[in-house]
Amino acid sequence: MHLKKEAIMKFRNLATAILCFGLVVLSCKKDDDDDGPIVVPPRDRQEVYDENILEIEAYLSTHFYNYEEFEQNDAYSNLSTFPYTVTPNDNFEIVFDTIAGANSDKIPLINQVSSKIVKDSDGIPCTLYYLNVREGRGGDIHPIDQVFANYKGFLVDGTLFDSTVSGVPFYLTSVGTQLGVVDGFKEGLIMFKAREAFTENLDGTVTNHNHGIGAVFVPSGLGYFSQTQNNIPAYSNMIFSFRPEKRILLDHDMDGVFSYLEDINNDGNNFNDDTDGDGIPDFLDVDDDGDGVLTKDEIERNTYNQNESMQPFTTYEAAETYFNVNAAPGELLYSITDNNDGTFTLKTVIYIDSNGNGTPDYLDPTYPG
Repeated sequence: MHLKKEAIMKFRNLATAILCFGLVVLSCKKDDDDDGPIVVPPRDRQEVYDENILEIEAYLSTHFYNYEEFEQNDAYSNLSTFPYTVTPNDNFEIVFDTIAGANSDKIPLINQVSSKIVKDSDGIPCTLYYLNVREGRGGDIHPIDQVFANYKGFLVDGTLFDSTVSGVPFYLTSVGTQLGVVDGFKEGLIMFKAREAFTENLDGTVTNHNHGIGAVFVPSGLGYFSQTQNNIPAYSNMIFSFRPEKRILLDHDMDGVFSYLEDINNDGNNFNDDTDGDGIPDFLDVDDDGDGVLTKDEIERNTYNQNESMQPFTTYEAAETYFNVNAAPGELLYSITDNNDGTFTLKTVIYIDSNGNGTPDYLDPTYPG
């Protein structure tokens, strides 16, 4: 009698298990047919940032870079004579390591970095830490420029996910089919300057001089956030070390005014400057003020290869000084170019203000009247 009851109980348990399994299969099949795959919504950005910044600050507190190697040489090359007296630091590469053992006496990164506040796409303020090893002495780098840089990108665990050399250009901001870089990398790069000069080597290569050297530590909200990229999991912090060696000033609308100069309110965003209110940002508008006269016909450009005494500019500083002393009203310096022969060329743009009302002609719809 006991055996029979036990057999019945086993049968019931087996039947129940089969029924439950069938319900699960049917339920899954219904979901697959009707609802498609389950989509996991992105995590809360503030919550992710709070986690990210703790991880970044922990990294900065426990790691150092090879600053002693950099300090062994002059920070900048001497360009007062040609050929130049070159420092090995022009090819210096940042290497990070853990503070431990024989390196326990090193200065942690947290004591050497600077920071700035950058808002992510949801307007959340994020602290962006960057390491300024050498600011550079060349031209400023703007958010709308194209840059040639030697850089490496890796995760906090040391995984290398990207790298390039200076011969490969990239855009900082996405415009049309031009794809830019992540905001954190861009915001780090613009804190540095491009090369001051360069030397053409006998083997056809180029050695760049006195460019910036640095690194930036990017929280995921200023990177790829919830998107998974090759070797970059979702919500990952990123580190970029770089040497921005050359910048290209872009003129997207070919109106004679470089795009970075058309950020009228100087907020780093070229897309919200629309002088004539026609829905086209100034840096893409060939007639910025909508007066019927093309922008390129309302400005002037000048090139200086020598000073008023007919002497060529033999240093970057000499060209810059000449401009500061002799600039015309409304004249803006945008480029000092190394000619790779011991001389430099100075290029400027003049914003003509014909009616003297304080607004240059190309932004003044009242001129011509």
